[in-house]
Amino acid sequence: MNAKELLILNFEEVRRRSIKVWKNISEEDLFWKPDPQAMTCIEMIRHVLESENIYHHIILHRGTIGDYESPLTGNPFTAVDDELKNAQPFREKFLKMVHSFSLQELEEEYITRKEKNQKRKLGDYLLRVAYHESVHAGQLLSYLRTLNAPRAAIWD
Repeated sequence: MNAKELLILNFEEVRRRSIKVWKNISEEDLFWKPDPQAMTCIEMIRHVLESENIYHHIILHRGTIGDYESPLTGNPFTAVDDELKNAQPFREKFLKMVHSFSLQELEEEYITRKEKNQKRKLGDYLLRVAYHESVHAGQLLSYLRTLNAPRAAIWD
């Protein structure tokens, strides 16, 4: 496998495992949060889905976010399947973009976010997108442990 194939596999595997975690959260626990400052389970799921869309925008504009707002912002929080359905067209566009990059672009193009004092190679930046989702999957597993709720087996 080359670098691009590994990136795509990583995105697919991270999302597959996230969905296992997300769909394992009971309806009654979707709106639970461990403390007043934390996100609820459903808010965290939305955050992950919105963030991928925002990262897509940042990558397309090589680091500039401007006043972009995710089209998912403001939708009512309902159910995991609704969140996935609403985000699917944006996910497809994101993956299509990743497929379009050459190996040379992944290595030589940079994403520069001046407001964050970040300058990363495109390939590195894409890895961070998947890492962000993975971190939140771990947080949700921790939420479920705190609730003594069943947790999905993600290590298959």
